[in-house]
Amino acid sequence: MEPIRVGLVADPASPTAVARRMTDLTPPLAAQADGWIVELVSEPFTLGSEDVDVALERLRAHADQNRWDIVIGVTELPLRDDDGRYLLAAIDPRRQSAVLSLPALGGFRVQTRARHAVRGLVNGIAEPASPEEQRLPLPRLSARGRVLLGMVLANRPWLLAAGLKSALVAALATGAVATIEPTVWSLAISLSGWRLAAATVASITIIIAWIVIDGRLWDRPDDDSLPAREKSRLYNTSTLLTLTIGIIICYLALYVVNLAWALFVLDTTVMSEALGRTVGVGDLFVLTWFVASAATLGGALGTGLESDDAIRAATYSKREEERRARLADERA
Repeated sequence: MEPIRVGLVADPASPTAVARRMTDLTPPLAAQADGWIVELVSEPFTLGSEDVDVALERLRAHADQNRWDIVIGVTELPLRDDDGRYLLAAIDPRRQSAVLSLPALGGFRVQTRARHAVRGLVNGIAEPASPEEQRLPLPRLSARGRVLLGMVLANRPWLLAAGLKSALVAALATGAVATIEPTVWSLAISLSGWRLAAATVASITIIIAWIVIDGRLWDRPDDDSLPAREKSRLYNTSTLLTLTIGIIICYLALYVVNLAWALFVLDTTVMSEALGRTVGVGDLFVLTWFVASAATLGGALGTGLESDDAIRAATYSKREEERRARLADERA
């Protein structure tokens, strides 16, 4: 008996990276005699988080074109059923196709979970328990949180700093100058803890708002329907959480660099003479805290020099725009 030809169609970026590690997928022991031949195509096939049927149709078209027996789509978009429930996967045995939503895996151990899920989908299509289309919903109570977590981690917020080079350079320059300014010393040391904390929150909030506005990252619903508004809320929440995590990481890195600079160039004796009060090493940590907040605001100006591509990885709405544009070009 000939081996089963399995096609993996993965959205670009993260889904492709996940699917690429599954081209050596092997069938369960019971099906070893037949074997599987797994082929990968990296191409957008999803139009939006609600278009499950459209996605399955496009996957079947890929299967016909490549002469696959079974086709599995791997997408980074959330999938929703007609009743609004979030889906892990949708299976159509008649079309010999299925689509898997990576965010529904929860964000942790995605590679292992995706591999297990794809194997189960292929095996289920090859030996279907029912010829009818099946939807695999997530538990209602934890579904939205699980999908949101998966979306945020898929955005890889820890890599945001690499896309904000101009902002970081501006922040570092601002911090280096402010650290050696006596007026800044006096102001920082005079502030109470709650004022310093408020300055931190304000600086992070302002730079996030600036990035969203400057990059036009706020997603607006396509229409006034409930599913469209829910999708926009989900996208915007994931964008804000991604940016918040990324900016906090940048803030902490900026603090460490400024602290090292302050410990290297500042002399507490000189500072004490300038301020007319005793300055200890602990005051340098307070000074660095204030400088990091001020430098973060200075860095916000630098983000205006970044292209949209620098922060595109942090937003689902931008990546979906790319998918729609590419699919429109293909149809044209």
